Amino acid sequence: MEQLRVSPAGSGKAATGVIDTRERQDVRLENVVKTFGDYVAVDNISLIIKSGEFFSLLGPSGCGKSTTLAMIGGFDEPSSGAIYLGGTDVSHLPPYRRDVNTVFQSYALFPHLSVAENVAFGLRRKGVPKADITRRVRDMLALVDLEKFVDRRPVQLSGGQQQRVALARALVNRPKLLLLDEPLGALDLKLRKQMQLELKRIQAEIGITFLFVTHDQEEAMVMSDRLAVMAGGRIEQVGAPADVYDNPSSEFVAAFLGVSNLIPGQITSRAADTSWLQLADGTSIKVESKKLKTSASLVKIGVRPEKFRILGESETAGPEWNVIEGIVGEAVYLGVSHQYAVESRSGQSLTVYVQNLGNPMLRQGEVVRLAWYPEHTFVIEPSPPAATGA
Repeated sequence: MEQLRVSPAGSGKAATGVIDTRERQDVRLENVVKTFGDYVAVDNISLIIKSGEFFSLLGPSGCGKSTTLAMIGGFDEPSSGAIYLGGTDVSHLPPYRRDVNTVFQSYALFPHLSVAENVAFGLRRKGVPKADITRRVRDMLALVDLEKFVDRRPVQLSGGQQQRVALARALVNRPKLLLLDEPLGALDLKLRKQMQLELKRIQAEIGITFLFVTHDQEEAMVMSDRLAVMAGGRIEQVGAPADVYDNPSSEFVAAFLGVSNLIPGQITSRAADTSWLQLADGTSIKVESKKLKTSASLVKIGVRPEKFRILGESETAGPEWNVIEGIVGEAVYLGVSHQYAVESRSGQSLTVYVQNLGNPMLRQGEVVRLAWYPEHTFVIEPSPPAATGA
């Protein structure tokens, strides 16, 4: 069995797992580097995307995700390393020799052509018989729910409809891999949420691999089977959305994917099942020992805002819970919940979400006890302090 060991950040760390490459893959990156002069845009990344996955590259602007997509699509070449599509090294092949199509944020539709003509354009260039073009265009427009708009021009369509035309035009060629470079960025919030579900539905129906690039955490969480969080040209963590959210591997991932409360502490004891940490104010916190993936003693514990439960004045915490005290600060109304800023006894600012249904609003200055289960705690090493220049 051929094995490929993947290091999450390409930085010499121990490999995180062994992947059986007999499993069908559509994309494999091996130690890919992309430089522009002295600037390293993509820094030695390795990644496998399985056939039929909806996979997302997630990260802030400038993290290297779009550059990675461009190299996979053939619009740019890696400075070193290799890119495999379906087991074939395509590192230096032009886009037209790769079985890949791309949908960009700008839909690039032909304004003088109808919807049907836009979708059929690539098929006509390939010399596909007219009857086959008619059938394939009809089927594709049905898939994206645009059968009633075949004769309209792009200017007569909404942004969401234009996006679906661009998607149909890319899919009608039956690529093995579809690349999507922030295709929902130009849509308003409501339409973007609708299109997230539409994209996921379409991908599930046709079964081809989607590689989606976004800086929007919610988009990646909603649509992806797996995602890779990128920062500084490197892959910080790869996994299913729920696993990356609940068990981030670094301070960056914890802060970028959703909201995290990161509290400094020191490990005081380790045992087979449960370990203990002490916070700055002397509070003891227990965590599942399997969450301690570091030998360091000075760490940060993480608790997501929705994992906290605010105990009533007469409510007794169960022996299995962790409890800390704090003082309520500002409150923000979010519709389904309130977001509270709570300052702990050690001066740590915490974010707490409380559902509005049946829960009275907390008063500013009120002393509260925050409780949560040990299994809802993750532990990470603190990030090194950022270097400062003159």
